Amino acid sequence: MYNMGREMKKRGAELMTKDEILQSLKSKGLEDIIELIEDAEKGDLEELELVESIGLVHDTRLNDEVLQLLQDLGVELIFVTDDEEDEEEED
Repeated sequence: MYNMGREMKKRGAELMTKDEILQSLKSKGLEDIIELIEDAEKGDLEELELVESIGLVHDTRLNDEVLQLLQDLGVELIFVTDDEEDEEEED
């Protein structure tokens, strides 16, 4: 299920496997992102709100891979603008 969806969304560059993504996150000390993926696998994460210009991971390629993996696991990504985030902090 996971690999089929990712293979269909190929954009030229070779996509990382789930194991490669997890290994890369672990090597960078991003245990919190690994926990998000684990929660998504268990069905405990249905949606994730994030600022698109920031993402989850500084590495752009890894960020794209993580977001795609979360979507493949059924997580709905809700992107907000920086302005929307600022408004929420003011409230």
